[in-house]
Amino acid sequence: MSSARDRLIVGLDVPTIDAAERTVATLGDDVLFYKIGYQLVFAGGLEFARDLAADGKRIFLDMKLLDIDNTVAKGVENIVKMGMSMLTLHAYPKAMAAAVEAARGSDLCLLGVTVLTSMDARDVADAGYRDDPGTLVLERAGQARAAGMGGIVCSAEEAAAVRAIVGPGMAVVTPGIRPAGAERGDQKRVMTPGDALAAGASHLVVARPIVTAEDPLAAARSILAEMDGVLKT
Repeated sequence: MSSARDRLIVGLDVPTIDAAERTVATLGDDVLFYKIGYQLVFAGGLEFARDLAADGKRIFLDMKLLDIDNTVAKGVENIVKMGMSMLTLHAYPKAMAAAVEAARGSDLCLLGVTVLTSMDARDVADAGYRDDPGTLVLERAGQARAAGMGGIVCSAEEAAAVRAIVGPGMAVVTPGIRPAGAERGDQKRVMTPGDALAAGASHLVVARPIVTAEDPLAAARSILAEMDGVLKT
């Protein structure tokens, strides 16, 4: 997996299927990989995800599953049948173990979500955790590796430390990517595309800096060029 096109995941964080279809058409062959999350899922996004996968696109289904073991397992079994490439669940040991068993033998890459990139130390404390975000991310990364997960979702700020824990074989997927000069929005732990790759990220999730840009294709190509520059060195 050497090209930026394999590593850039564009988040289809748009309100309707029509808007998603326009974005995909605009980006064309330049973008291979898309993330579909709650906003689009609840507007018919699951069928759209199946259609994109059937058309040769790779889909990161960002559902952040967390439930009792049986419910997680049954959900994962059906998601495997949809032809998705990646699926997120919260990095709780029992949920991860159930998901890994349910996905065994498939090509679905299961990703453990560690700490959301919109959360800082105060947010983590308010949620009842004693550890700071970085410590909690590393603990969950170790648990994900032990469970046999395919990868981790974390801030690019923690990518290097996570990579040291999970080794070279697991995906390290980093949302909260912002090109130089871009607004952070509600993201609190962010990094530029080039710096994230250099830190050990395998995949970058970019949504608003592309999908809300005046020229989404130009924005995507600029990010891809920055990524390629790092990958070539």
